[in-house]
Amino acid sequence: MSVDTGQPADTSAASVTTVSQTSNSAGTSLLWLLWALLLFAGLLADNFDSPSMSECGRLGSSVVLVVAGWLWYLFSRNTAAEKYTLFIAVGITLGGIGDFFMGGLFDTLIPLPSPVLGGMASFGLGHIVYITGCFEARRRAQLTSSSAMWRSIIFWQAASAIGWYFVVFLSTKENTQLLVWPALGYSQLLAGTAGVATGLAVQDRRFVMLAIGAALFLISDLILGWGMFRETFPHRMEAVWVPYGGGQMMIVYAIVTARKSFRNC
Repeated sequence: MSVDTGQPADTSAASVTTVSQTSNSAGTSLLWLLWALLLFAGLLADNFDSPSMSECGRLGSSVVLVVAGWLWYLFSRNTAAEKYTLFIAVGITLGGIGDFFMGGLFDTLIPLPSPVLGGMASFGLGHIVYITGCFEARRRAQLTSSSAMWRSIIFWQAASAIGWYFVVFLSTKENTQLLVWPALGYSQLLAGTAGVATGLAVQDRRFVMLAIGAALFLISDLILGWGMFRETFPHRMEAVWVPYGGGQMMIVYAIVTARKSFRNC
């Protein structure tokens, strides 16, 4: 007499996978809610003249995205999305470090002529990692159109150069002249991420969220540049952090849709 145990084993494995996926989704959803609450609280505190609470909220939201990035990586181990999620996790970590630089929290540890230089260096490295991740996604999703990629890259490079010229280059502030040319390289690097991500999105709409996130990051940088190189304006914090925080969040959570296009290759 033989006993067929194949079906129960398969059912059990499927059940474990379903439970694991549900748990993963719940965990990242809770982190998203915490991110939104911290960012909102930080921006609200800024309007009530509470800079320390504002900084805690905003930096806390960045830390939550770092945790979410690494959580997505852990969930994606041994899958086609493993390397891509690792690049995103490293990129968002460097972005979080950049936020701490920009907040002046590393001034005593790493003295620089301007904390902005540390932030630009960290964010720049993060975007190099993001771009590498995009090319990994391109390989995994087998998106082979070079023309779509180059058109997208050229468009965003041109848009970034024009934005830099009017926002930064034409600035007359003496105390920001040290940052004028580094800002160009930095802006072009951010545009590189937007360009490569857009190149993926025009070939596969599952990368649209990634492309929007990268574009929002670049837009937030131009808004930040206006406040730094030109003049400040009301609600500057919200104007920078809503597209910046939203852009970083979309880059991380684009993993949800992007990984669906990946193939083992």
